[in-house]
Parts: sequence; structure tokens; C-alpha cells
Amino acid sequence: MSIILQIETATKNCSVALSASGEMIALKEHYAQNFSHSEQLHGFIQEVMEEAQMKMPSLDAVAVSKGPGSYTGLRIGVAAAKGVCFALDIPLIGVNSLQILAAKYNETIEALLFPMFDARRMEVYVMVLNEKREVVKPTFAEIISPDSFNELSKKVPWVFMGEGAEKCKTLLDAPHIQYHTEIQYPSAREMVALAWHAFQSKDYEDVAYFEPFYLKDFYTTAKKIGE
Repeated sequence: MSIILQIETATKNCSVALSASGEMIALKEHYAQNFSHSEQLHGFIQEVMEEAQMKMPSLDAVAVSKGPGSYTGLRIGVAAAKGVCFALDIPLIGVNSLQILAAKYNETIEALLFPMFDARRMEVYVMVLNEKREVVKPTFAEIISPDSFNELSKKVPWVFMGEGAEKCKTLLDAPHIQYHTEIQYPSAREMVALAWHAFQSKDYEDVAYFEPFYLKDFYTTAKKIGE
């Protein structure tokens, strides 16, 4: 039995799951408008371990959402995951945050899936997958316009999901587009199958050099001396 800890902090949902050989055995998550991940994450990890009546040395790997997403959220999750992996000398698995979101869509009809996060103003972070969850177009940033995604086939339904989908409604309204805005944020629950597949394939990250996939550089404005 292989025990994997899943950590998802890419958005406003702080989520932790524990799984045994691809089956979830404990879950703790909480949505907070003001990003309280730093206050909640370590407590959630402790709670899922206690619920499963396991100790940290029982872990065989840690999976973490690697982005895109919130700069702060990703850093908190990745730092925690790397810390556990270093301490226990176990593998680190990175899972694309948008693929986690897409896994919440349960339909199997032929379609193109557009999981997307809000990236401020009219921009979203998005990737495109088919109904088999195979990547059609890797993660990219898109400024939403009436011409967005026109290079893709319109012969199958387009399924828009995630918090970023809401801003598309006024500009992208066509019979082939379906909005599933009830699917808002990724969860560690949907990480379980993705992490288990990566674990079986030994698709691991380099713990020492792994960094979140921010998609964009993070900029901050610092005051000059004397200002």
C-alpha cells in the first residue's frame, strides 16, 4: 500500500488529501476569500494524518499543485511539500493546477475542456484538453476577446470551467460553448488519481530545484531610499 499526501493551494481553496494506492482516505479543505493558507495548511496536514491514524513516516510521496495560480498560494504549498519530502527522503510529484480543475468535470462526451483561472482584468490562465483529459494546448495566458481560441475546432462542444470562465460570458457566447461555472476551484480530492498515475510512472520532480509554475513573473514595487 502506497500512501501519498496531496496538497492543493493554487487558488482560494486550501485543500489537503491523503490517499492509499490511488484511493482517498482523508480530506480537509476550506475556501477563504483572503488566502489564509499559511494559517491552515500545516493544521490540515496534521488532521488528515490523524484521521487516517497514520504518522508522517508512513508517507511514500507528496504531490503538490505546481501552478499556475496564486503566487503566494503556490509558494506556501510547494514549500510545505518540499519540506516533507526533504525530511522523509521521499519523492515529490508536481501536478498542473488546471488539470486538477479539469478532473472535476465528470462528463465523458466528446468535447474540448477549458479549465481557467482568473488572471486579473480580462486575462485568464487556461489550458485545453480533450474528453480523455489529453492535453490539446498546454497552459497559456489569454486576454479574452471575441476571437479567443478561434484556432480550435468548433465541431465539438467547448466546456468552460473555473473562476476565470465567468469573465468570458459577455464576449464568448456561441451554441458550441457550455459554461460550468459551478466548477470553480481545484481540490486535492481530484489530485488523488493524477498523483497515483505519476507515482506509478515514477514521474517525480527534483526536490532541490523544483519551483512553482507561475506562468508569469511576479513583480513588486519597492520604495526607493528616501521616498
